[in-house]
Amino acid sequence: MIDWRKQPAVNLSGMRLSARVDYALRAVTELASVAGAGRGRPVTADQIARAQEIPPKFLESILLQLRRGGIVQAQRGPEGGYWLARPAETISLAEVIRVVDGPLAHIRGQRPEDLGYTGAARALQDVWIALRASERQILELVTVADVAQGTLPDQVTKLAADPDAWT
Repeated sequence: MIDWRKQPAVNLSGMRLSARVDYALRAVTELASVAGAGRGRPVTADQIARAQEIPPKFLESILLQLRRGGIVQAQRGPEGGYWLARPAETISLAEVIRVVDGPLAHIRGQRPEDLGYTGAARALQDVWIALRASERQILELVTVADVAQGTLPDQVTKLAADPDAWT
């Protein structure tokens, strides 16, 4: 039996996202697209898993985290399933990541401002803080609705269109 929790993280050329974060973002985007299509009924975990090719057992634990974090709501029973707890336009990608994986941009499990670099490496702390700020700027800007509708903010589209971003 494959342990999906140990699947490799998505490596975005230096930036690493866990499989758990990738699946969570895909799941909430799927819920947003269903809500945007005017279907007002809950979506089952199995439907989400099939639509996004997410291992069902792994998805169940992710959906539980998302429910506890206030991102999704759930209802049991034959008419049960999941739906977004609030409008997709109010849920940033950063919020989903924090619920599933904790704070953004930790270095060896520590916040960048808590690191104690000395000597020639002292400026690395500022680099890590700037990196976190840059990451946060994009992830706070993009909402689940933006992704589900395929209408990313201009700033993100411009960055993604830069050929150097792809290497």
